[in-house]
Order: sequence, then structure tokens, then C-alpha cells
Amino acid sequence: MVPAPVQRILIVGGGTAGWMAAAVLSHILGGAVRIDLVESETIGTVGVGEATIPPIRLFNQLLGLDEDQFIRETQATFKLGIVFQDWLRHGHGYIHPFGVFGAPLGVTAFHQYWLRLRQAGLAGEIDDYSITATAARAGRFSRPDDGAGSAPHRMTYAFHFDAGLYARFLRKQAEARGVVRHEGRIGDVVLRDDGFIRAVTLEDGRELAADFFIDCSGFRGLLIEGALKTGYEDWTHWLPADRAVAMPCARVADPVPYTQSTALAAGWRWRIPLQHRTGNGYVYCSPFISDDEAVATLRASLDAPATGEPNFLRFTTGRRRKAWNKNCLSLGLASGFLEPLESTSIHLIQSGLSKLLLSFPDTGFAQADIDNYNRLMQTEFERVRDFIILHYHATERDDSPLWRQVRAMSLPDSLTEKIDLFRSRGRIFRVEDELFQEASWVAVMLGQGLTPLRPDPLTETATLEQIQRRLEEIRLSIRQTIERMPTHEAFINHHCKAV
Repeated sequence: MVPAPVQRILIVGGGTAGWMAAAVLSHILGGAVRIDLVESETIGTVGVGEATIPPIRLFNQLLGLDEDQFIRETQATFKLGIVFQDWLRHGHGYIHPFGVFGAPLGVTAFHQYWLRLRQAGLAGEIDDYSITATAARAGRFSRPDDGAGSAPHRMTYAFHFDAGLYARFLRKQAEARGVVRHEGRIGDVVLRDDGFIRAVTLEDGRELAADFFIDCSGFRGLLIEGALKTGYEDWTHWLPADRAVAMPCARVADPVPYTQSTALAAGWRWRIPLQHRTGNGYVYCSPFISDDEAVATLRASLDAPATGEPNFLRFTTGRRRKAWNKNCLSLGLASGFLEPLESTSIHLIQSGLSKLLLSFPDTGFAQADIDNYNRLMQTEFERVRDFIILHYHATERDDSPLWRQVRAMSLPDSLTEKIDLFRSRGRIFRVEDELFQEASWVAVMLGQGLTPLRPDPLTETATLEQIQRRLEEIRLSIRQTIERMPTHEAFINHHCKAV
């Protein structure tokens, strides 16, 4: 017998994950499947994730969202990268910019030619050859169609936004396409004889049945873990931070087009500028600092008095052993947690949804499709994990127990291989469709003090004079383009200022 199509989907939990799922599934399925979402106003969402990476633009475009409207309704600003301060050593800073470095010069990657010139003492900083790094430092912004097209490459950008407002914005989109929201708290999960989920029961006795369940219930994982006992893979031996405290403050200056991450004795502090406020937080390792000390440290760093009470999070870094188990798929915090050092939390929701659409089930729930989805998500989580570990491990800091611990720890083999290849000839090899591009690995490897012994031998096909002349042309082209751009604040005020 041919399995019947999925006719009902139930999303458990709202917040960013739940409403992203509701918005994209209602858009793609076009009313062919009934979609319900259950959430409770009495259960708060984490909602501290305010920074994103460029693929969020593809998600918004898929939904047909007007970008300026989205920016206004979420109090968003533009993001060109992340500035890392004090990660290699005190007083040292670098930027991980979006986009690429330079432009094609020959048979190998641009950064290889830059390395060759740098070793000869003839090149400046690699940021000079990134339009996004240069614009971020200058506090300027322009969309590609507004003047950046004359540069040797185009602007690549993401956003800072209020995650609560984003969820509200997506809720409007989803409900307009027929998603039905139910207010209430889950009291029980009802399983079938074969162990699949049949329904959830709310505390007031209502029962919500479905063919397919999407667990967006946060760290607890009410369905994926509470009901299905899927299991969790703990990565705190590589990423020991287990707490975060978030605290907004008033905006006191024009917002910069980048996220700021500052390494501290027991973790790191974020600063995220929005149109209406500044988001701040401290991710820390509780064995090395108390909650009270963390709050005091964060409060002392604020640009202005706090506009809200401290919001504490406790987490275990890692991932669910299966993101999809039987007829339940987990998204967001229910599927795992990686600290937001590289702003990947919202992207991992987006990635989970895009992979679901490539393997959308019928009621037969083919195990081959589920296994493939889990393999892809495991690989994605592990590669993001490796990228975050790199920031901690490749450091000269030894001024506190945390930094001495992460400097000395053993690494996943997958990260050791990447570091060894880069140290040898500056090469980066990526696996399948892993998130971070070559330029991202280059930016962080160099920023964290890793220097290749020598560049790719293929750079010898060009002379130093040829390389120097082309790099200078690129640097000047970028500089001239940046000088024509409006400031970040002026661009927002002209195009998408929140009312």
C-alpha cells in the first residue's frame, strides 16, 4: 500500500524556530497541508539571538518578504561581519568579514597570492582587500545595487534584529497563509503502539493530533527528548561555556554595521546594535565565574544604563543524537545548542528547514530519508562546532584558567586536519555544503594567529611585481567604492528606518 500524504503538521513551540517553520512550510505547501502551532504566552522564549549571517537573506527572499519592511518591523540594522577583540591576546583585534577577499588572480585562491606578497613584506592587511571589512571599519553601507557593483566583488551582508519582533513578523505571514495558533501548555504526549507520536494533550484537556510533529520547544525538547528519548551528545569538553546572561541597554550612538565579540577571562561578551537599543550579553563558563560576577562584569561594560533585567540561560553545548526521530523533527534549541559566537543559531533553524524540504516525508516516513537528514545535520553541527572551537584553541592567552584549558585541549580530528592544512600551505578544504566558506576560515585562522609556512606553489606562476600591481588595483577600487557609500546610519534613515 502506498503511504498517504502528510495531511496535518503540528509545531510545538513558537519563538523564532516555531514561526520560521510555520512561515516557510505554509508558504511552500500552499494550503495542501493543515499546519497548527501550539505555544503558551506564559512560557518565555529565549529570544536573545539578534545577529545573523548572510543566508538569512535567502530565507526572507523565499518567503517573498520586502526587505525594507522586514528591517523596519524588526528594528534591524545591517551586519557586515564580526569584530573579535582580545581573542588572540589582550589588545589585539581582527574582523571576520562576510564575502570574499580580493578577486581572482590566477589558478589558486586570492589569499594565497596575498600570503606570497606578505611574506615578501609587500602587502598590507588582508582586510584591505575585503569590501565588507573596509566598509564595516568605516561605518558605511550600501546594497550592491546602490553603488557597490563597481568594486571587484559585491557587498555581502546580514542583519541584526530583535528576535521577538522577527517571530511576531513571521507569525503574521504564517497566519495569513492559514496556520492556526493554539494557546496552551503541553500536558502530555500520546504515543502510538509503534512508538510514533499520535497527539499532544494540553493542560486544559484539548488534544491536538497530527501526522508529523516539529519540536520547537527549546532546550527541554518536549517531544524529541521528553517523549522519544532520543539522547544528546555533549560537547562541553570542547566548548566549556555553560551560561549566558543578556541585558539590553539604550542606544547612545549611531549603530555600527558589525557585531562585536570581546574575549573576557571566563568567556566572551557580545554587543549588537539595533535601531532602538543595543543588545549585550556575556557567555561564560560557570566554574570560573559566578552569576553575580558575570552580571556585574556585563553591566560595567554597557554603553548606557540597562533597559531590562538580566536574562539568564543555562545550556549544555552539543546536539540531539537524531534531529529527526520517527515522525518528529527538532529545530532550534530542541535540536542542539552552539554558543552564538558566529551567529549561527538562526541559520541552523533555516538549514534544518531547507533540508526538510529536500526530504519532505509522507506518512510512511522512509528511514533512508530520515537517516540522510540526520547525517546532513550532524555534519553541519560538527563543522560549525569546529569553527567555534578554533576561536578558543588558537590563542596566545594564558591569563585565566579558561584560556589555559582551551589552549591545551585535544581537538576533533576534523578541526586538526583543517589547521594542519592551513599551517602547511594556507589551503582550506571544505566538506560537502558546510556553512563557512573558504574566506571565513582564512579570516579566523589568520586573526587567531595561524600563519602558513609558505603559500601555494602555484602562486609562482605570477611574479611579485604582477601580484603587487593587481593587489594595489583591488585595494584602491575598494577604497574608492567605500568613499562613495553613505554611512550605515544614513542608509537606514533613507531606506528603512523604523517608525
